[in-house]
Amino acid sequence: MTADELRRKYLDFFRGQGHKVMASASLIPENDPTVLFTTAGMHPLVPYLLGETHPDGQRLASAQKCVRTGDIEEVGDLTHLTFFEMLGNWSLGNYFKKEAIDFSFEFLTGGRWLGLDKNKLAVSVFAGDHDAPFDRESFDHWLGKGLAKERIARLGKDDNWWGPAGQTGPCGPDTEMFYWTGTIAAPADFQATHDDPRWVEIWNDVFMAYGKTTAGNFEPLAAGNVDTGMGLERTLAVMNGLDDVYQTDLFWPMIELLEKLSGSRYQDQPKPFRIIADHLKAAVMIMGDDKGLAPANTDQGYIVRRLIRRAARYGRLLNLEGGDWTKQVVETVIEMYGDIYPEVKRRRDFIQNNLREEMETFTKTLARGLKELQKLIIKKKGEGDNDVVAVSGANAFNIFSTYGFPFEMIEEELQKEGLKKGVSKKEFDEELKRHQELSRTSAAGKFKGGLADHSDAATKLHTATHLLLAALRKVLGDHVWQKGSNITPERLRLDFSHPDKLTPGQLSAVSDLVNRAIQENLPVSCETMPLEQAREIKAMGVFESKYSQEVKVYTVGEATRPFSREICGGPHVTNTAELGHFRIVKEEASSAGVRRVKAILE
Repeated sequence: MTADELRRKYLDFFRGQGHKVMASASLIPENDPTVLFTTAGMHPLVPYLLGETHPDGQRLASAQKCVRTGDIEEVGDLTHLTFFEMLGNWSLGNYFKKEAIDFSFEFLTGGRWLGLDKNKLAVSVFAGDHDAPFDRESFDHWLGKGLAKERIARLGKDDNWWGPAGQTGPCGPDTEMFYWTGTIAAPADFQATHDDPRWVEIWNDVFMAYGKTTAGNFEPLAAGNVDTGMGLERTLAVMNGLDDVYQTDLFWPMIELLEKLSGSRYQDQPKPFRIIADHLKAAVMIMGDDKGLAPANTDQGYIVRRLIRRAARYGRLLNLEGGDWTKQVVETVIEMYGDIYPEVKRRRDFIQNNLREEMETFTKTLARGLKELQKLIIKKKGEGDNDVVAVSGANAFNIFSTYGFPFEMIEEELQKEGLKKGVSKKEFDEELKRHQELSRTSAAGKFKGGLADHSDAATKLHTATHLLLAALRKVLGDHVWQKGSNITPERLRLDFSHPDKLTPGQLSAVSDLVNRAIQENLPVSCETMPLEQAREIKAMGVFESKYSQEVKVYTVGEATRPFSREICGGPHVTNTAELGHFRIVKEEASSAGVRRVKAILE
């Protein structure tokens, strides 16, 4: 089965079950400071899971582009990926556990759909604790599907509980589906063997039956939502009898090209092939997003830079030098995804130009790193003892983090110089782990807060962001488009396309326009309409859908003479008079061709 076939089957199945198929949302989250990228299919739906009315109804499905960056260093094994696609279906207060399990089981095992062997299927359900009881309903319904009770594991919150998205909000138990990929018969007792890596998780049904309060309590909801997710890449591997996602048609064209360019074989040293394929694909999909960003030193742009440079480093291990080889690999990615996500083809020049510039810059950085390493080698040789560790773990990590040399390249250089013991891998790994913990702690503080709780302060700043974008377009021109936003209850941050630093006069004019709109007590109204109609009335937004769909359009001001008109999911105030005084506190560069404004309401 090809990826296109699996994706199409999934969407066709849920379309047949009364679900409206949505387009993939942007990889750059809309108004959510809690993460850098869209990490799951439910991510763009948080406002609707919290009570907003979705314009496409109560039954939804999609194939969603996702990026997860928490385990970039783990990429290189059989399953970890940075960019992936999540197939998902949702019920917004429509159906619940029974129907969701029925849909999952039918799609997985039905002969018209995936036709997987029921004897290789196992599931897990929530075991229950002091917050919520054992999910007896899901357990009994799986039994009714013919699964033996030994194949239904009862697991705790760490395994079978989702949410909430923020500090408070909807959450609940889930049931997860696993498929046996081993060459021997599947073990009968899933409770005892659920940690065996040959049990591959392929689907997750989340039942949002509770609301977590500010006091930390879990209260039952009057009506529950369903949020499900099936990883396209892992399921595709299962469908083709593979335990290696890189051997599916979503990666193999890249692997074959890398074999041809390097003269090396994937089977001989798969790790560098996997890292290069994964990282360049992720970089392409981020830069190729309609809100895509160029490599930079902060936020999403830093992730792009890190991915490209890590791919380049591992390319050197395959004797791939310069930047021409990356151009060919990237072109393969664009061709692979250009039909399903046409924005990638539209942004081909942007992707290739930024890739070339980044590779040129990184080549110079590597040369400086090699000089620093040579200084350490010369110093160690001067001491005349080839049996001691040549470079400390701390020094090796400093060269890695500053100049981009991976451990393998440092070790290779030391071996070339005849330093037998080279560098301590254990010390290097300890430094790397310490750095990762610091990064996670920093990121948790940096992205704390958000719109998940729909606080009054965040709602006001969200509405003010609409006014700011409209004012920027009026002052700077129609080339200004939103490239990302980050809103907490304390401040708003808007990234937008513009080549130059804003002058004091331009910043003053933008602030004056926003405050005038606030002082005029303009109404904020919402209308649901077809996407084509939103285009016709020139509503701002990323028209990323290739499916017909309804969208919400928020208008600030009178319909015949709007100050702002945008496609958005909410939430918003009802009148600009609620906002107070708007003040810009900072304007700076975000990445190439993108500026950033931070502002507050007083």
